[in-house]
Amino acid sequence: MLDGTVMPPGRRTALYLRVSTADQKPDLQYDELRGYAERAGLVIVGDYCDVAVSGRHEGRPQLNALMAAARKREFDCVLVWKFDRFARSTRHLLMALEEFRHLGVRFISVQDQIDTDSPAGRAMFTIIGAMAELESALISERVTAGMKAAKARGKHLGRPPIRRAVLAEIEALAASTNLSIRQIHDRIDGKASRGIVGKITKRIRSERPTAL
Repeated sequence: MLDGTVMPPGRRTALYLRVSTADQKPDLQYDELRGYAERAGLVIVGDYCDVAVSGRHEGRPQLNALMAAARKREFDCVLVWKFDRFARSTRHLLMALEEFRHLGVRFISVQDQIDTDSPAGRAMFTIIGAMAELESALISERVTAGMKAAKARGKHLGRPPIRRAVLAEIEALAASTNLSIRQIHDRIDGKASRGIVGKITKRIRSERPTAL
C-alpha cells in the first residue's frame, strides 16, 4: 500500500477510514482527510479503508494492516476522520494510542480536533485513560452486583450440574467398554461437555483393577 517513496521524517502520514455498509462511500472522509493533510503539510504515503465492517468487529483487515505498518515505522502520523471510525471502544482507542505513543507515531482525529502532538491532545489521552479505567470498574461492579443478586435469589451460578442419569451412563461406558472419550461423548448425544466426559472417563479407568 505504501509506494516506497522517501519522504521527510515526521510528515509521512497514513489515512485510516471505515464505512459500515457496502452502500456507504468513504468519499467524504477521503476529501476531509486529504484537505487536512494538505493544509498541515503532511505527506500521505498510504491509506487503509475497511468497508462493511462493524466498529466492534475484531477482524478489520485494513486496521490490522495499519497497525502492522506502524510497527515497521512506515509512517510517522495516523490521520482519521473521527474516533468512532477508528476504535471499537474506549479501551481499544486507549490501547492503540498507547502503542502509537510508544512507536512515536502522531495521531490526529480531524472531526474531534485531537492531535496527540499538541498539549490538548496529550491531555485528552489522559482523560481517555481515566474513562477506560472507569468503564472497566463500572462493568466489574455491575457483574459483581448481578452475581450477588442472583445468589441471594438462590440462583445457581456457573454451569448447571450434570444429571445423575447422565453421570451413571458415562461411568458405565467408561468402565465396561474401550470406547474413546470422543466416542463416549457421541454415545450420550452431547448431554455433557467433552471435557466432563474426559474427566469422568479418566477417573473411572484409573480406578479399574489392572489384570494380572
